[in-house]
Formats: sequence, structure tokens, C-alpha cells
Amino acid sequence: MTKSVVKEIGVLVPTFKEDKILILFGPQAPKELREMAVIHEFENLEEEPLKQGGTIQFGEESFTITALGDLANKNFKELGHVSIYFQEPMEEVLPGAVFAAPYSFPNTINEGTVISVK
Repeated sequence: MTKSVVKEIGVLVPTFKEDKILILFGPQAPKELREMAVIHEFENLEEEPLKQGGTIQFGEESFTITALGDLANKNFKELGHVSIYFQEPMEEVLPGAVFAAPYSFPNTINEGTVISVK
């Protein structure tokens, strides 16, 4: 299981709630991206943490991964970056995108929230 801890929540993160998009970035994210992202730091990282049918959990809230782009795992491992769409997968999945169900923005993301991927 891959585990990460939320360190910081960008001021613009709530503005993406309506679109049901959550952007994750590792601690090295540049200033202009920090405002729109949830900054997290890995405690434990598996080789291919993201997989279709797998789960991503924010605290106690669990979501099933329904689709992911070709570069999602690479970007997640190298940069801690992934864009999670809590909506129906598009026909053309962007390379760094992850789609997850249920289609609702997580309610429990705060500094210190544990993100688990399995």
C-alpha cells in the first residue's frame, strides 16, 4: 500500500470542488502550482500504486479508480502529481489523469489527512 500525508492545502483547492477535480503534488511543487494543489509527502510508495479497480482513500473516505492515464503512475511517483477527477471517465483520458467513483469531491482533506492507495 502507498501512503502519503497531506502537508498543505492550496488556497484555490476549494474552487475546484464544483468541478470535482483534486490536484495532488509533492513537496517540491513550484509556488504557482501550490495554490491550486493539495501538497502531500509520501511515507511509503509502491512501484505501480495506481491501478484501475484499485482504491484511493482520503482519511476514511474511499474511492475506486475507474480509469487512469498512461503517465499517472510515473508522474505520481516522480512528482507526487496526479489530477483526480471524481466523475465519469472521458473517452480520451489525459496522460496524468485519474478518474474515481463515487463522483463526489472528498469532504475530509485537511493538513495531516492520510492518503492511501491500494
